[in-house]
Amino acid sequence: MANIFANSFFTEMLLPFLLIFVVVFAILQKSKILGESKAQIDAMVALVVGLLLIGVAGPREIIVGIMPWMAVGIAVILVFMILYGFVAGDLSGSNVPKWMKITFGILAGLFTLAVVLYISGLGEILLEWFSLSGSGDIWMNVLMIALVFGAMAFAIWGGKKKENSD
Repeated sequence: MANIFANSFFTEMLLPFLLIFVVVFAILQKSKILGESKAQIDAMVALVVGLLLIGVAGPREIIVGIMPWMAVGIAVILVFMILYGFVAGDLSGSNVPKWMKITFGILAGLFTLAVVLYISGLGEILLEWFSLSGSGDIWMNVLMIALVFGAMAFAIWGGKKKENSD
């Protein structure tokens, strides 16, 4: 008996096409960028974007590579939420503590960045660029990383101070 889920047409063509088609169509419907009650036009644009995705190998491979990792991340969060729910009680609606939202937001962002770097191959390039065995400019690399993190911290926490003072 043939397993349809192991077929490369299914996993590398059909599922990525359907995912992108549905997401683009939903975004166009919700945002009404192309006009009110224009479902046919939204569907045509989503169809073209989906077909372009499966026609170009690079982006398709990234999406095919990211989706299993997304499923793993969601499963880990689900297990944590179930276990935390046993201890803390109701986590529906606005009962989720602020620290948990911030923590999961940061972890989700870091997880997504790591997966994209791994799947796209950029992680190896960055590791080579920042490697200690390089040209001896390690301090410049450390300074660059510190500046990037400093700019990110300023952007994140600098804007929140302004919001609270209003």
